Amino acid sequence: MHTPLCRHATGEPWEYAAQARQLGLPEIGFADHGPMPRDDFDDWRMKAGELGEYVARVERARRDHPQLVIKLGLEVDYLPGCEDWIRELAGRHPWDYFIGSVHYLSESWAIDNPAQLARWKERAPLEVWTAYFERLTQAAESGLFDILGHVDLCKKFAIYPPEDCTPLYHRFLQAARRHGVAIEINTAGLRKDCRELYPGFHLLQLAAQAGVPLTFGSDAHAPNEVGLNFAEAVAQARRAGYTQCCRFTRRQRQVAPLPLS
Repeated sequence: MHTPLCRHATGEPWEYAAQARQLGLPEIGFADHGPMPRDDFDDWRMKAGELGEYVARVERARRDHPQLVIKLGLEVDYLPGCEDWIRELAGRHPWDYFIGSVHYLSESWAIDNPAQLARWKERAPLEVWTAYFERLTQAAESGLFDILGHVDLCKKFAIYPPEDCTPLYHRFLQAARRHGVAIEINTAGLRKDCRELYPGFHLLQLAAQAGVPLTFGSDAHAPNEVGLNFAEAVAQARRAGYTQCCRFTRRQRQVAPLPLS
C-alpha cells in the first residue's frame, strides 16, 4: 500500500488503516515507492529526504489504530548497479519487509508507464518479456528482498508474446525458491488493461509447485482499494495449490495458513 509521498496515491496511512479495520483485516503493511539515489530519477516515488516523513506517517497510523497490526515496508526498484543504495536504505529504519519490483528495463524505460507505451512497438513482445524476467531473476538472486512484487507486470498493457514463456517462469521461480524470496498475489492487475491478478494462474501454479512462498497485496493507492479483491486472490491461491502464506516482522518470515476468504 502506498502514500501521497509517491505523488500518485491519495489518502493518508491512518485512512488506509481505518478502511482495513472496517473490512476486518487483522494486519496490513505499507510499502510505498522508495527513493532512488537521484531525486530526479522519475516523478512517481518519494524523495530521499522524505523517507523519515514516510516512516512517521506509518507510525501515526499505528498510534491511531492500536488494535490493528501495521507493518512498515518499502517497495524498492531493482536496477543493476543500485545494490549498495538498496543496502543503505535497508539500514535506515526497522523495516518489516522489502518488496523488490522491476519496472525498468533500462534507466530510461519503465515498461509499465503509460507515457512510454509506444516503446513497446520498438521490440517484439517476447524480447521485452525475456528481458523483464531476466531482471526479475537477478532481483531474486540479489538477496536484497523479502518479496518480489507483481511478478508478471510485463502483461499490464495486455501485450503478450505468442511464444510459450514457461521457460522464463521456471528460471525465475527456481531462483526465488533457492534464495527464499516470496512472491505476492497483487490484485491491482484486475484494475489494469490485463484485467488479471498478478501473477496469472499458470505462473502462480508453477510457483506453488516450486515451493515459492506467497504473500497478498492490494497495491492500494487509495483507501478504497485496501483489501480489494482479496477473496478472489485467496481462491486463486487455493486453486493453484497453496495452503499457506507468509508474513514478515523485522524481515523475518512467518508462515500462516491461508485465510478462509
